[in-house]
Amino acid sequence: MSNNTKHNEKDTQKSHLKDIFSINDLREKDYQDIDLLPNERLALKNYDRYRIAELNKQTSEDKFHNKYMQLQVMANLSPFEEFLKEEYFS
Repeated sequence: MSNNTKHNEKDTQKSHLKDIFSINDLREKDYQDIDLLPNERLALKNYDRYRIAELNKQTSEDKFHNKYMQLQVMANLSPFEEFLKEEYFS
């Protein structure tokens, strides 16, 4: 594979990552007083409810911290559309 082909594949992967908006991206948008679309606001609401419910289920400090870190990763890396799924509705 030529260097040019490898470079193009990397550029394509990077451009796809830019198309993904996470929960934290939506929070940043909201903090900047940029209007959120209704589905974006719903995803934030669902994530927040899910986060609180999951953290309240934890029975030890270690489990709490592990779940907290897992939720942070989800908020940073998952597309916000994930939180529009029925399983995240309370």
